[in-house]
Amino acid sequence: MNSGGELILVLDAGTTSTRAIAFDLTGAHRAIAQSELTQSYPHPGWIEHDAREIWESTLACARDAIKHAGGVHHFACIGITNQRETVVAWDKKTGEPLHRAIGWQDRRTAAACEALRIAGNEEAIQQTTGLLLDPYFSATKMRWLLDNVPEVRAAADAGRLAMGTVECWLVWKLTGGLFISDASNASRTNLLPLSGASWDEGLCDFFGVPRAALCEVTDNAGYFGETSADWLGAPLPITGLAGDQQAATIGQGCLSPGETKATYGTGAFVLTNMGSTVPQSRHRLLGTVLYQLDGQRCYALEGSVFVAGSLIKWLRESLGLIDTASETEALAREVGDSGGVVIVPALSGLGAPHWRPEARASITGISFATTRAHIALAALESMAQQTHDLAEAFAADGARWASLRIDGGMSSNDWLAQDLADILNLDVERPDLIETTALGAGMLAGVGAGLFPALDEALDAMRGSVRHFKPQIDGARRDARLAAWHRAVAKV
Repeated sequence: MNSGGELILVLDAGTTSTRAIAFDLTGAHRAIAQSELTQSYPHPGWIEHDAREIWESTLACARDAIKHAGGVHHFACIGITNQRETVVAWDKKTGEPLHRAIGWQDRRTAAACEALRIAGNEEAIQQTTGLLLDPYFSATKMRWLLDNVPEVRAAADAGRLAMGTVECWLVWKLTGGLFISDASNASRTNLLPLSGASWDEGLCDFFGVPRAALCEVTDNAGYFGETSADWLGAPLPITGLAGDQQAATIGQGCLSPGETKATYGTGAFVLTNMGSTVPQSRHRLLGTVLYQLDGQRCYALEGSVFVAGSLIKWLRESLGLIDTASETEALAREVGDSGGVVIVPALSGLGAPHWRPEARASITGISFATTRAHIALAALESMAQQTHDLAEAFAADGARWASLRIDGGMSSNDWLAQDLADILNLDVERPDLIETTALGAGMLAGVGAGLFPALDEALDAMRGSVRHFKPQIDGARRDARLAAWHRAVAKV
């Protein structure tokens, strides 16, 4: 069900930027537009976005990409992928946000989550939703908005409140009121049972989130509705939706059980395809919906690291140690090793498998001989070391990695890709097209629009070639690195 065009428009609403990419049916880019997003930090541990800015930048990027691709008549459909867990609250009557969006990295509900955990609720929550009691997930953010923002509470009392993740907000705005969330994003809220078709009334009551404020849960591909003609010059069908990490897993071709990808963006996220088996972790990993097609779900086991690329951004913007993110590779090659410096990047707590939201970052091993190059290299090393912690947890849960497919902005760094292979002692595979998040959303949209009969055929058509990185260092050096890392983590 497409409009006759030959291109797919993907809207990628990320944490630090919004992009619109025009893909042809071979996976090649025909146009790309990008706009930086403002992040606000009103208190330590709080991270907010302007929901209006998310919408306006998405619309501007979409228009720009369409223009540079030759016009809206070239497009068959739209796919949307987004930062997950971030919560937007808006008024159903006016369509306007009622507060700043609370970002996925925000830790303001840490105390509330700890109280629920101490009360003995976490095991039941994890068995039902696959998730832990952590401020990372959407439900406690929703409850905070209801308890602390009078406009949100008033809208709820009047039956006008809408709350959802970013794709839900964008679909509402693009269509003029279509209120949906795909199963992959819905599974990140703590309100959707992994084996349940929609929101659970008991979970809504437990977290204090009104069911009436939540939308319909849908498949990840299909005809969902059309954009309002005024926005893009003509109506375009929205046919693919997915959370960014699930989209990247699809874009990496992890369509069979056991296949694993890691995305290195603002955070780092590893997902292993678990097929139709509902995942249950004994080592504090997460169960999530990878995708849902025709009502049937494919699941994934996930490990989430809160700080990856945002550590490099912090070195650049807050400390002024580097001018550009790409500079870190040259600095790492300049010194060869970290000189004993170890960085634990817990700038917003530690994610999987530790789940310590109160932990804070540390830089240890500094001496008069330490230079900015040593610190830059230690920052890159922390990516492989955090990933190694996840690898051990996955293996303990019976999902040992045979190899690792990497993507995301940081993965373009060859030094980092090789360091991952060295520390994990695995073959690491990186596609030439590292924008696999957008590609996965494009694949879903293509299937939903009938351009491809199935995801595997979309993958064959749209995914390009790959490069392999193989382990090179000896076991003694690897063990020494990991021992120093574990000592540093224990201190935080």
